[in-house]
Amino acid sequence: PLEVHLGLGSAEAARRAAELLSLVGIPDAERRLAQYPHQFSGGMRQRIMIAMALACRPRLILADEPTTALDVTIQAQILELLRDLSQRFGVAMLIITHNLGVVARYADRVNVMYAGRIIERGTARQIYHDPRHPYTLGLLRSVPRLDQPRKGRLDPIEGQPPDLARPLPGCRFAPRCRFALPRCAHDLPPLLPIGDDHLSACWVADQLAGAGSGR
Repeated sequence: PLEVHLGLGSAEAARRAAELLSLVGIPDAERRLAQYPHQFSGGMRQRIMIAMALACRPRLILADEPTTALDVTIQAQILELLRDLSQRFGVAMLIITHNLGVVARYADRVNVMYAGRIIERGTARQIYHDPRHPYTLGLLRSVPRLDQPRKGRLDPIEGQPPDLARPLPGCRFAPRCRFALPRCAHDLPPLLPIGDDHLSACWVADQLAGAGSGR
């Protein structure tokens, strides 16, 4: 990428690559340039991918499940590195993840997706403390919390995800939703404002106010 997109010569590209490896915490970077992937740990390989993503000075980085298959300690190190680099270089970071703990700790704004559609959008605080879509509420209730009763049961989302080859005409979550109205089966709800910079694609969003407080 450095030679093709930035027009650097081989020597300059190698020097820049070593700088990037050092930047993301790879020791002895110049020697490491000649090594192969199997000679690095999982966490180091993830750091190298971050260095590659930064190589062409992007304004946006898309990180799709950036901590998959890493242990908890390494996950935290990678996420802290991403946040530090984002702030240092002014790079926007779009993280795609199923890990709600990652979202709670590192996200400023959250888009919740179901069956290929954004069904709720807001700040992390709005999503976690005032969810306004039944799917968001179900996600939060299905995750164990430190303050829940020891013998308390998790509240799973019943049913199966829809067949996206034959999507429903209405809300795709309707068959699994305990708040569903008759219109939900045939009227697709648009993503509409329900508060200050908080949007939901649900016909009963207003009725869910306060529903997340008892999680």
